[in-house]
Amino acid sequence: MASLRCLLRSGKTAVRAVLRREFHGTPPAAVQVTVRDALNQAMDEELERDERVFLLGEEVAQYDGAYKVSRGLWKKYGDKRIIDTPITEMGFAGIAVGAAMAGLRPICEFMTFNFSMQAIDQVINSAAKTYYMSAGRQSVPIVFRGPNGASAGVAAQHSQCFAAWYGHCPGLKVVSPWSAEDARGLLKSAIRDDNPVVFLENELMYGVPFEMSEESQSKDFLIPIGKAKIERQGNHITVVSHSRMVSLCLDAAAVLAKEGIECEVINMRTIRPLDAEAIETSVMKTNHLITVEGGWPQFGVGGEILARIMEGPAFNYLDAPAVRVTGVDIPMPYAKILEDNSVPQIKDIIFSVKKTLNA
Repeated sequence: MASLRCLLRSGKTAVRAVLRREFHGTPPAAVQVTVRDALNQAMDEELERDERVFLLGEEVAQYDGAYKVSRGLWKKYGDKRIIDTPITEMGFAGIAVGAAMAGLRPICEFMTFNFSMQAIDQVINSAAKTYYMSAGRQSVPIVFRGPNGASAGVAAQHSQCFAAWYGHCPGLKVVSPWSAEDARGLLKSAIRDDNPVVFLENELMYGVPFEMSEESQSKDFLIPIGKAKIERQGNHITVVSHSRMVSLCLDAAAVLAKEGIECEVINMRTIRPLDAEAIETSVMKTNHLITVEGGWPQFGVGGEILARIMEGPAFNYLDAPAVRVTGVDIPMPYAKILEDNSVPQIKDIIFSVKKTLNA
């Protein structure tokens, strides 16, 4: 009996040793992280890393943020670094810009970028132009962040995309993340940047989970501002998009792949500076281009991309005119059926791809 116990004990020890070796030898699996949690982690890590960083905005502190993006930060960092403000965007944006000029690194949250119109003088005239007007002596390291673009059922005054508005202005960097990795890596880069950064999130993406690698969960993980990412390789047509529309482009590409059409889907990540080189390289390979955005067509992000392609070396590689897929040129309706027909859908992307390829 004693010898049997010894045999069993030695067998268990051997099994544990094998399991331990396999556990330590296998790289950790990717974990699912929502865009909301990725943004929260990025702010938490940067607040911890640099005592000059602070967050202010409506309901960001005790209420944990209107969309719970700042959840837990007030309890951890207190009133001096997580600051609830009155409902006055012009006022608290001005406070944030002044704090940046004085050497701090504020994160200024707008409950929605539609409300940033109340503060657009602070964003454009005070934040964006000061470095130039001071001949490089006064930097303004500030991040303006919050949800941008169409949500659901909030009608005309709360559904605008500001990518083209702020992308038009020199002196700003404009970021538009899609995935949790984008949100985390780009927000950390934006907070560390010495220039004013407009960080355009999307309310409908906050609760969407994405797989994140061990590398992207590191406190040192950064995504450089101004670099696009190819989310899907293809050789028939280049599809360029940003923010939530990247999801629709990938869904459309999956449908088209079943019909033998391979789309190369580019996630812009940054609106300004625009990674024109990545788009040109792809167009030179695929010879076709469409752009997809939720904003209005006139003077939009897609129009800028098409102009860059026409003016650059990739134009001679196009086998068909480039095409824009955009929101409809009207204020956003409230009724759901009208709302759905006012923003690009998967079927619209598929139709434009086939039309461009004459398929």
